Amino acid sequence: MEKIVMDRIDEVVDTVRHDACRAAWCLGASVVLMAAMGSMASSAIAAEQGAPARLHVIPSNATQPTPTYRAQALPVAYDPQSSQNLLKVSTSADALNGIWGQLGHASWVSDGRANAPKIVYVFTDPNCPFCSRFWAEARPWVDAGRVQVRHLLVGILTPSSPGKAAALLAAQDPASALHDYEARQTKTVDAQMAAGHPRPLEDANLKPLNPIPADINKKLIANAALMQGMSMQATPAFVWRDESGDVYERVGLPPDRLETVLGPKPH
Repeated sequence: MEKIVMDRIDEVVDTVRHDACRAAWCLGASVVLMAAMGSMASSAIAAEQGAPARLHVIPSNATQPTPTYRAQALPVAYDPQSSQNLLKVSTSADALNGIWGQLGHASWVSDGRANAPKIVYVFTDPNCPFCSRFWAEARPWVDAGRVQVRHLLVGILTPSSPGKAAALLAAQDPASALHDYEARQTKTVDAQMAAGHPRPLEDANLKPLNPIPADINKKLIANAALMQGMSMQATPAFVWRDESGDVYERVGLPPDRLETVLGPKPH
């Protein structure tokens, strides 16, 4: 079984590398991956066929793994710009007692006012150009005080991703550090997107932490486990509630779906 899974992963690796960054890299905490190797294979195949991944809620009292968090070169067949990645997670009652509560108690970095009427969680990799594009596109909602975006930092895209995520979490003011970092990426990402060649970001002004402090490493592992538990295997990955209180998740966010997640655009 393991050989079949690894052969399948190798096959997808070749496909994605020839697709020049159309797909994001897969979640890379090796302990999480090995615990879910069988389900990962079926998820990759389902995603490749356009089927939504199934939700697996992590119990609030689950014991988190402790080995060092590392990125692996394992891709997944999600297209971050696809419109087919929407999945209704739960009813409002389940949301209040389940995944929404877990997200609220996770380690996230806020972007926007604490009293904003809408909260959106997004799993964010510091080297993800699509994450940076979303950060820029969300400014009208965030700056108007309509939405608070809560970034759950993970490191899954390149070898420097975990260290960069750790550096942001370890900053004296993580919210300001993330804001300044993403603001520096806007022109580069705009140029890459216009040329049709988005690539992992590299910013010499953000030095990856090496080694990653134990307390920060624990937060990254917990975020990775939560992301894996929701069968989300690429960034940016979103979780939000609609006006009825129902919770939805999706991987990737095309521009024409911004209002689906963030609400009506402020004028």
